[in-house]
Amino acid sequence: QVQLVESGGGLVQAGGSLRLSCAASGRTFSSYAMAWFRQAPGKEREFVAASNWSGGSTWYADSVKGRFTIARDNAKNTVYLQMNSLKPEDTAVYYCAGWALGVVVAPQYKYWGQGTQVTVSS
Repeated sequence: QVQLVESGGGLVQAGGSLRLSCAASGRTFSSYAMAWFRQAPGKEREFVAASNWSGGSTWYADSVKGRFTIARDNAKNTVYLQMNSLKPEDTAVYYCAGWALGVVVAPQYKYWGQGTQVTVSS
């Protein structure tokens, strides 16, 4: 069993930056594909970014490409999402997710965190 705990959300002005963290329990984290999703009120959960087990391959939604960066530290069992040049439309609850299978951009991962709120004011 793997538990994921996100942190780092908050209120930021448009153009600002935030870094989200997702700490994982369990010794198998380093073999897991990890991803970030987000869900705004009244909308479906959408893919944001993903990393393969090593961090050597990453994927991004077009809407965040060039502004967000996913990274992981397997020694710390933590995956990060650095968010720069934030826009009001980035406002959502952000979730980290992971599993032992490969990266997918659909919300099919086995393990999910509780989410952290990101609010970007205009």
